[in-house]
Amino acid sequence: MGFWKSFFGGEEQNPEEEKRDAEAKQFDLMKYDGVKAMRIGQFEYAEKCFREALKVHEDLEIHDYLSQTLMHLNRLQESLEELLLISREQPDNQSVILQAAHVAYMLEDYAQMHSLAEQAQALDPENATAYYQMAQADLGLGDLVNGIAQLTKAIVLNENHGDARLLRSKTLLMMGDLDGAEQDANWLLEHTEDEEDVLLTVARIAHAKGNDDDALNIYNKVVDVNPFQIDAYRERGQIKFDRGDKDGAQEDMQKVLELNPNETADVNGDYSAEGVEQQVKRAYSNMNPFGI
Repeated sequence: MGFWKSFFGGEEQNPEEEKRDAEAKQFDLMKYDGVKAMRIGQFEYAEKCFREALKVHEDLEIHDYLSQTLMHLNRLQESLEELLLISREQPDNQSVILQAAHVAYMLEDYAQMHSLAEQAQALDPENATAYYQMAQADLGLGDLVNGIAQLTKAIVLNENHGDARLLRSKTLLMMGDLDGAEQDANWLLEHTEDEEDVLLTVARIAHAKGNDDDALNIYNKVVDVNPFQIDAYRERGQIKFDRGDKDGAQEDMQKVLELNPNETADVNGDYSAEGVEQQVKRAYSNMNPFGI
């Protein structure tokens, strides 16, 4: 066999070369099958392919794909572990660190998120996203003052960072700085169009300032934009109840329970039954719909 290969100009592979070639083909097959499966939403199969590829040899690109796949499978802790593995091998890869911080945020692991955001800031002090993520971590840890400071840095670096402005507005509202909250909210109103989170924040600020007519009008707009926005019904109902509009409050509470029957354990039974007024009163008395 070796003679004829040599005679016709070919070279006979040794067993080690044949094994390497076979492994390379297996790796490529598993990698591209996994990518294809991931793109069409077959995430369970994609995971199997990527894990088989990693059995052949370690590859950071495969770990990245695997992290994305695990996120789609809602296995966030495993997804984070894959990203942390990549970041240890590539400590200067800011995009991976920022993605890891985002997954940590989804896990509500704010200490881990804080550490990752700190790494991202060190790599690029001009990256607004790193400051925004640090703010999310600070706020998750209950440090409102530093959270505001980090959000302000993010906005200085990118004045069009809408998420940072919205989060700063919500946080200032929570802290009782209504004018500061309103300033950010007004900027968002000028630069967005009927965005429900912005409208909700504007309505809450109006209510906190005692402008309930304005708040009700804005809540009406929110439910026009999204008829399934539970917070809008709950908070609008609270204002109606406080103003003595028991029928309107009852309608909004019915809508809340229709959208989420487990919304409150303080309301039970059929709203058409006797005692509706007392049930609604008890529900609103036991809720803090504004979360501030």
